[in-house]
Amino acid sequence: MFLLLLIVITVLFGFGFLHPIWWVAGAVLVYGITRHARDRGGGRTRNGGVDLGDYREYRERRDRRERWDRRYRRQNRARRRREDRRDHEHHE
Repeated sequence: MFLLLLIVITVLFGFGFLHPIWWVAGAVLVYGITRHARDRGGGRTRNGGVDLGDYREYRERRDRRERWDRRYRRQNRARRRREDRRDHEHHE
């Protein structure tokens, strides 16, 4: 697929020497492809780099986990305080 797009862009660039409208068409095609790739969250990386889509998903999972942990800590802290007060009242 990438090879086909590369060929089409090259042909449009070549036709641009005949009429400049083909350069505009090639630029619109390149813009559309890059915009689509960004909206999807990045593209494949051949050199093992980080895919932006994977990083966004990781960041969202991490943020959800941190919110859950904070909420759970608050609930546990309040429950422990109640239990400590009950224990303290029973021992007196």
